[in-house]
Amino acid sequence: MKTLTADRRMIKIAMEAPYLERDEEHALAQAWRNDHDQEARNKIAMSHMRLVISMAAKFRNFGLPMGDLVQEGHIGLLEAAARFEPSREVRFSTYATWWIRASMQDYVLRNWSIVRGGTSSAQKALFFNLRRLRARLAQGDRQLTSQAMHEEIAAALGVSIADVQTMDARLSGSDTSLQAPVGGADSDGGERLDFLASDAPLPDEQVSDMIDGERARVWLRDALGALTEREMRIIRARRLAEDGATLEELGLDLGISKERVRQIETRALEKLRVALATKAPALTAGIH
Repeated sequence: MKTLTADRRMIKIAMEAPYLERDEEHALAQAWRNDHDQEARNKIAMSHMRLVISMAAKFRNFGLPMGDLVQEGHIGLLEAAARFEPSREVRFSTYATWWIRASMQDYVLRNWSIVRGGTSSAQKALFFNLRRLRARLAQGDRQLTSQAMHEEIAAALGVSIADVQTMDARLSGSDTSLQAPVGGADSDGGERLDFLASDAPLPDEQVSDMIDGERARVWLRDALGALTEREMRIIRARRLAEDGATLEELGLDLGISKERVRQIETRALEKLRVALATKAPALTAGIH
């Protein structure tokens, strides 16, 4: 009740603020620009608060408090007053409209849903125009399917059909808590979180993979022990290092030709295949 009263008082003050004539507006803007007269800037802003109220009413369908929308619009209005350049010979209301709308749109995007969306200019245009375009298409003579509507909206706004479908689904429903009980507040059916499928392996699969991985590492370590020092050096540099060395680099390092390095590497890999063939046939498939 207090919030409603405060909103009405704010609207009343805004609507009672006097209009500024063009010459007076220009003089106040000059006073702010040249002399940093705060009172002049505030007077310009207050005289245009009715513009903020009018624009805030256009965003009421997003379910956010009118008072908060007006406050955000006021911030945009003050920003416009601070940046306004009277030398451009443009009325302040024309310039301020952009700042007020941008401030309100940013507030709506931050608070309409806990899921952040509409970060690009195309996504913002889709968020704020989807309902309007959908309603216009629905009122036409043609009986369009949802798919056809999405295609026309995507073409009109320059976004993908998938983006339109995703945004339409988001605007069609509100956020739902994962802790919300399934079947109502008095139900013992568990929470929504309990019914989400996980892509992670099952616990027994995780343990099995861990055991198999450790066993494979032991087998590989034993197989590497069958290599000579030079073979081990080449295999480590070529196969086990994050950035594998080239044949030419190893040839220069070892004082042999790159063809000889290739021959030694081939022989070492064959030794590893033989050593692992009886213990882990699956591992030999990856040695080439």
